[in-house]
Amino acid sequence: MSDIRPRPSVRRTLPARKRIALIAHDGKKTELLEWVTCWRETLADHALVGTGTTASRITRELGLEVDGLMSGPLGGDQQIGTLITEEKLDLLIFFWDPFAPQPHDPDVKALLRLAALWNIPVACNAASADFLISSPWLDKTCEMSIPDAGAWVTDRSTV
Repeated sequence: MSDIRPRPSVRRTLPARKRIALIAHDGKKTELLEWVTCWRETLADHALVGTGTTASRITRELGLEVDGLMSGPLGGDQQIGTLITEEKLDLLIFFWDPFAPQPHDPDVKALLRLAALWNIPVACNAASADFLISSPWLDKTCEMSIPDAGAWVTDRSTV
C-alpha cells in the first residue's frame, strides 16, 4: 500500500518578487490595514492578491494594487488554496479572528492545511507577519521542498 503522504522530494524556486496573499476576517481587517500601512513600501515591490473586502480596502485606502478574488465565505479562501496548489502563491498573510465563529470555518481549515502541505510560509498575526516580511529571503530567489504530487498520484494508481 502506498504512503498516505506525498514525499517532499521536489524543489520549488520562489521568485525574488513574491506573490503574497493578504486576507483578514472582519474583526481583523483594521489590524491588517494598519500592518499593511507599516510595510507599504516593501509590499509594493511584490505581487499582491487578496480576498473580497480586504483586497478592495487595501487598494482603495492605501493605493496598493491587490488582485481581488471572491470574499472568503463566497469561495475566496478556496481560490487562494488553488493558487497554492498551482504554485502561484509564495506567502500567506492571514489575520484570522480566534474569537469570532466563521460560517466558512471548513474553508479556512482547508486553506491552512494546503499552506502546510505545500510548505507555504504563513503568518496569522502582526508579529508573525513582521517576521515573514522582514526575512532576508523576502526579496531573494530561494528554493524549498514541496510534495511530489505527480509521484504520489502514480504510486496510488498502481496499487
